[in-house]
Amino acid sequence: MSREQKNMWNASSDNQEMKKSSEYDYEVFLSFRGPYTHTDIADYLYVSMIDVGIRAYRDYEELCTGEEISGQFLQAIQHSKISIPIFSKGYANSPWCLRDLVKMVESKNIGG
Repeated sequence: MSREQKNMWNASSDNQEMKKSSEYDYEVFLSFRGPYTHTDIADYLYVSMIDVGIRAYRDYEELCTGEEISGQFLQAIQHSKISIPIFSKGYANSPWCLRDLVKMVESKNIGG
């Protein structure tokens, strides 16, 4: 394969990846609970992803005042390429987190 053919193949692959990414509002949905998780690992992951150009969603960054929390989270999960639950103490005690987790699993099973 010539250098020109390799460059054309790489450009085609890059375009396909960009097309797949653009099908989603977010590339990553972060689910977490608690102030320590929020200011520690979740913040580190979010900032790191944003710094390299990954469209990430985290609750307090995207949620608008007055909007229904559950509905917006569930929609963000559906419109994210992948979801990352960050399990911490108290995560399973939160009905909101468990609802998010169920939606993540459902979205994965439906969307692949």
